[in-house]
Amino acid sequence: MAARALVAPNGGTVGSRGPGAWLSVVSILVLAFLCLPVIIVVAMSFSSAKSLEFPPPGLSLRWYGTFFGDSRWLDAGTNSVLLAGLASTIALLLGTVASYALLRGRFPGRRLIEANFMAPIIVPSIITAVSLFIAFAKTGVRGTFGALVLAHTILVVPYVVLIMRVAIKSFDERIEQVAFTLGASKLRVLWSVVLPNLVPSAVAAWIFAFIISFDEVVVTLFLSGTYMTIPKRMFNELIMQINPTITAIATILIGINTLAVYLLVLFMRRGGILGKRLR
Repeated sequence: MAARALVAPNGGTVGSRGPGAWLSVVSILVLAFLCLPVIIVVAMSFSSAKSLEFPPPGLSLRWYGTFFGDSRWLDAGTNSVLLAGLASTIALLLGTVASYALLRGRFPGRRLIEANFMAPIIVPSIITAVSLFIAFAKTGVRGTFGALVLAHTILVVPYVVLIMRVAIKSFDERIEQVAFTLGASKLRVLWSVVLPNLVPSAVAAWIFAFIISFDEVVVTLFLSGTYMTIPKRMFNELIMQINPTITAIATILIGINTLAVYLLVLFMRRGGILGKRLR
């Protein structure tokens, strides 16, 4: 209930704004506190100092030049983009089919299979990493790029299932029933009727999966072998020394993730996902 205003002797009101104003102020302060480390990192990435120093004594692009001039960082970036792209694409294909089967299908064990898809979200990454490390070591594929793609696919499939499940649930099932009555097969209905209407949601799911895979470091450390990604190289650099180049890389990643989140929200709105319950 809204807070009632108290009438003062002079005819004014006391406390007419209620707790809403204080809640807004607290929210702004908390948001500013959370953004403060990001602002500091971005500022230091343009610093002319030879080490991490805040506030910066001057402005320079030297650390960005160091990043783009180092082939090791560029190779790691190429691996990260390729890995995230393959994992998110495979996860989109598998997750979309799985979401449709789980939502429209009626078969024993459906709830158990659905819970199994959600397990990578619930189980801590370190447990998943150790489990995959043992499994891949026994099969002899640990340290290969294919195993790394498979591991990242396992990690991001649940997010695709969550998004596509909501999108498919909001799609009018009667349109599919009409297609069935006209003689279309289930595969034909899925390919020609359902999927064209889920393109915005599918793009949003792919972007979300790409972000999760690109930023993953725990599973990558266990399974990557000699392959290097941006998060893994950043982790290794921080262990050996505090390299200011990392601030430039972090700023670039912040910009990429910000753009990705904007596109994610845009496509989720077009797909009608925002505002719907994930159930």
